[in-house]
Amino acid sequence: MVTAGFATPWTYALLHGALSRLGGALGLGGLPAPEPIQILYANLMGSVVVVWALLRLVRPQPAHGRYDAVARALFAAWQAYALAHGATRLLWLFLVVEVAFGLAQILPWWAGRRVPPLPHATGATM
Repeated sequence: MVTAGFATPWTYALLHGALSRLGGALGLGGLPAPEPIQILYANLMGSVVVVWALLRLVRPQPAHGRYDAVARALFAAWQAYALAHGATRLLWLFLVVEVAFGLAQILPWWAGRRVPPLPHATGATM
């Protein structure tokens, strides 16, 4: 649901305005004026994420959750990179969500994974 607003030029225009107002109200800064290439990349990202979310809803599998956690780690890394290079502090809201959901997805797997035991020595020598 979070990224659905990025999926089309029309919903992105509405979301862009809302996020800019929110960033201004919170003192985090707004978004830059939308340009065609920025809108394109926002729409590509939103479309891919919406399709991926639909796959996860229609055909849920544990592996999908692990892949999603990796994707969230990558998204968080690029968001942190952008913040370190002067992006609007409004991005912190997205970064916190990515990290929180990524941890929520990977920690149950991490805690429940089973490490296979080491093989027992057979007495053979090398």
